[in-house]
Amino acid sequence: MGLIAEYEVGCEALPLTDVARAVPAATLTVQMVPNAAGHSPFLVRAHEGPIDAVEDAFEASDFVAEYTVLGVAEGTHRYQVIPAPSMAEQLGGDVDDVGGLRALASENATYDRIEVRPDGWRYTGWFADRAAFDSFREFWQREGHPFRLLRLTRDERGDIGEESDGDDGLTTRQREAVRTAYDLGYFDVPRGTTLADVADELDITPSSCSERLRRAQTELVESHVDLNRGFGDKRDHQLKRPQH
Repeated sequence: MGLIAEYEVGCEALPLTDVARAVPAATLTVQMVPNAAGHSPFLVRAHEGPIDAVEDAFEASDFVAEYTVLGVAEGTHRYQVIPAPSMAEQLGGDVDDVGGLRALASENATYDRIEVRPDGWRYTGWFADRAAFDSFREFWQREGHPFRLLRLTRDERGDIGEESDGDDGLTTRQREAVRTAYDLGYFDVPRGTTLADVADELDITPSSCSERLRRAQTELVESHVDLNRGFGDKRDHQLKRPQH
């Protein structure tokens, strides 16, 4: 059935914490995009705060080699960030076992949300069992970084961690949620229904419906959009750090 865990890791060397410190009013969430040809890009969403200040902080950050504006939707600004250092270079002075951190990526876990804080990251994710969660907790504790568990509950929904059963990469429940939302007009502009109405149709809570739709949308973007190219005219949207 799995577990849902929400926890904080106190490590100021984690990516983009310098941006969070520079713009504390902003809410930044990140998602790593696997990329075999070079450093893995990050998808960054800025939900609040002065956007000009966030972009200024990107420019000043030693972590950011370049960033691309992907778009704005409902007040959320989306960026693709290409790191300047590798993960080992970024964390080398603060994390001894960088290889062990990479190995955790193969554990039975998925992340719904990673929020960047001034002093570390706040995670919300799914774990296959308690042993999988403990491997993450014990890693950070061995490294000497604060680990604060905020929530640990059993996953009663059944769609997180569920294997895809189609070419679109979606699980059965995710596909049902997307189709229902589409049929009811949730994706129309302006929207033809509310999240609560979609949740009622699926017989789940609005929060579970929101999470299910977000996971489905993330899967569809990663499967069908070339995130390494960005969008639009790069002369207008792609900003590069000056070379020294």
